Amino acid sequence: MRHPSLSLLAAAALALGAATAIAQPTGYTGPSNAPKAAAPGGYSGPSSIPLTTVKQLLDTGRDDQPARLQGRLVSFEGDERYTFEDATGRMIVEIDAEDFPAGQTVSAEQRVELVGEFDKGLRKDEFEVERVILLP
Repeated sequence: MRHPSLSLLAAAALALGAATAIAQPTGYTGPSNAPKAAAPGGYSGPSSIPLTTVKQLLDTGRDDQPARLQGRLVSFEGDERYTFEDATGRMIVEIDAEDFPAGQTVSAEQRVELVGEFDKGLRKDEFEVERVILLP
């Protein structure tokens, strides 16, 4: 004989798993090749992390180098990956949903500052974002 509360618990767990599997990020509203992301806020004061460009980072960046980039998120590529663009070029950036500003969305036209760490790999370079700041 099945216990009624176990069946209810199993159904709730199944529903939660299904909701998690199809949840889409909501922090970015521009073009997308996959779903989108949402998030809380954080520190908003000055930073000693140097402002750099995509070109500088790709040409001379070191692995695990902290940096700040200013430009636009022009496309969502899926799995927390976005294409970022500044006046010097484009690169893939990785942004967790909680790293977007709380309660705000980011469109492809919105200028942003990305604070994070450069990940220099053998086959690809990527910027791992720790915080997204909306610029005026």
